[in-house]
This record gives sequence, C-alpha cells and structure tokens, in this order.
Amino acid sequence: MHRLNVVFLLLFALVSCSPSPDELLTEGINHLKSGEYTKAIEYFDRVIEKDSANFAAWNVKGVAYFEMKEFDQSLAAFQRAVALDSTSYKAYFNRGNAYLEKKEYKNAIVDYNFASGLDPNQPDIYYNRGLALLGLESYEDALVDFDLALRANPNQPQVHFNKAKALLGNNDPLAAISSLTDVINLDKRNGAAYYMLGITQMSALGNTEEGCAHLKMALSLGYTVAKEWTDEFCQ
Repeated sequence: MHRLNVVFLLLFALVSCSPSPDELLTEGINHLKSGEYTKAIEYFDRVIEKDSANFAAWNVKGVAYFEMKEFDQSLAAFQRAVALDSTSYKAYFNRGNAYLEKKEYKNAIVDYNFASGLDPNQPDIYYNRGLALLGLESYEDALVDFDLALRANPNQPQVHFNKAKALLGNNDPLAAISSLTDVINLDKRNGAAYYMLGITQMSALGNTEEGCAHLKMALSLGYTVAKEWTDEFCQ
C-alpha cells in the first residue's frame, strides 16, 4: 500500500507540474519572436492538443507559418482562428496578408474589409488593402487607402512609394513625382525611388538632366536596374 501511495504521489506531481496552455503559448510566442518558427509551432500545437478552441494559438501558429513563407498552412491556421472568433480583426487581417502573398487579391480585400469593419483604427489594414487594390490595378481605390494610412502616419516612405505607383497607374505623373520626392526626403538611400523618379521625369516631362541625376543616384545606391537607362540616355 505504501508503494502504491508513492506512485500516486509521483504521478500527481508530474501532472501538477505540466505547463498550462497559457504558459505553453507564452513560450511559443517567445520562440516566434526569436525567429525559431518550427519550435514555436511545436508549442502552439501543444496548446491546441490541450485546447483545440484556443483562438490565440491558431492565430500565432498562422503567423509562424507565414514567417516561414508556408502560406497555404498559414491560411489553414488563420481560417481556423476566424472560425473560432469572428469578432477579432487580427485573424482576418492576417489571413488577408497570406492571400496577398499568394496574389489572391480579391480574397485579401474581402478579409481586409472585414478587418477594417471590426477595427477601423488600424492603419496597416488600409496600407495592405491598398497593395491588394494596386495588384488589381484599381488605382483610385488604392490611392484612397494609401492616403488613409498616411493620415495616421505621414512618415512612411514605403507607403509614399506605392502611392506613387498608383498615381502612375492613374496617369498622374506630376503627383507621382511629388510622392517619390517625399520618399527620398524620408529615405535618402531608396534606390528604387530614385530610379522611378528618374524615369518618370524623363518619360513624362522630358527632363533628361534631373532624370539622369536621379538614375545615377539609384545606380550608385546599388539599384542596378537603372544601368540600362543610364547607358542609353545619360552618356
């Protein structure tokens, strides 16, 4: 009897020392932040084994797969998260990002629409929806979203850059030049912006002098795409 009691006590101690779902989730998130995505997923799966309806575990599991560029598995995890909690913008936003990476722009926009409806105070939603609209060549709608993102924070060179793309698609080179100038003012080492500014100045305005100066700057920053233009037009 004494030996049985000891065994029971040992089993009880092992069970009582088992980490809780919250502890496992925290450990997984720590691995996620450290870039240890496979290890993070192992912890999230342990949470799900204990609680298959754990929204947070499915959501961050999707994030880990997203960071690994395994977008189909990422989508599957986010879909489960959405099914568990349709009131949180996060899973819709994250699933939209996975669709965006797969260039499934219409699906991405649907999810961004849900996300913005649930929390309209998230400027990243508008920027990413703008990228999806840009992918669909819906330039005017993309411009609306880029402006919403810039209203929240005007010091975002990448938003200005993609706004310039939308403006060019919308046949407004002068406004595009203004946006590209904003990019360069915020990020003086953005070779892509110098390149786009240079070719826009040359092709839309016939301004070879300034255009070549910007193309040469792009080339000096390592943006080698500019070499073809500089060789042909800037000798």
